[in-house]
Amino acid sequence: MYGSHSPALLVVAHGSRDPRHAATVHALVRHIRSQRPELRVSTAFLDFNAPSVPQVLERMANDGVGNVVALPLLLTRAYHAKSDIPSVLNEARARHPRLRITQADVLGPSPLLLEAVERRLYEAGLTPADKRSTGVVLASAGSSDPEAIAVIADMARELRHTGWCAVRPAFASAVTATGPARPEDAVRALRAEGVARVAVAPYVVAPGRLPDRIADGARAAGAEVLAGVLGPSPELARLMLRRYEEARVVRRLAAAG
Repeated sequence: MYGSHSPALLVVAHGSRDPRHAATVHALVRHIRSQRPELRVSTAFLDFNAPSVPQVLERMANDGVGNVVALPLLLTRAYHAKSDIPSVLNEARARHPRLRITQADVLGPSPLLLEAVERRLYEAGLTPADKRSTGVVLASAGSSDPEAIAVIADMARELRHTGWCAVRPAFASAVTATGPARPEDAVRALRAEGVARVAVAPYVVAPGRLPDRIADGARAAGAEVLAGVLGPSPELARLMLRRYEEARVVRRLAAAG
């Protein structure tokens, strides 16, 4: 039986035609359920995969759920977090007025995400002793949103401060003249600076078309190391629960006010 005083957790993922995407999201949600078995935890997708966000929220309303925290499985506050998700949640609020829905913050930025990136780099064969001789390309899916671009640049700087000899941000898409380079260009730039070893770390949650583009660019440019996507890492699961608890605090304060 779910805890009566805990809001349900709805993990909202983007969705993809690539079946690896949904499989990774479901593995991550299973990790959440194992850590918090008292919570009702559901998964919904904005596009391509089922169930949709309206479908899951309707099911919750029919089951008598009173409070829901909708957690975007997104690393930056770009279009989906600022427009798509608020829109679909507002429609659900109008349709189900007894269902109180709180939108949690996106996952990034967070030191836990940097820990997850380093975990994947070590799993790909690097060690902490390799940091001083290894440059890292922190490769995001990409965005045209200035706030998202700035966050990726900040995360690259923070990763550099952990000891890697150089870190460059890169985008698999939405590359502009003033924004981050493509992954393959960032690899070549590090090489031109004399970096002995280059690793590409995908700063993405799950596999799909854009992560594949990151991998293709890394191979084409001759990067020595290609890390895996963040996936169902312990750090990502901890961060999701942290954002859930932060949203609970916001909801309580709003109710008290």
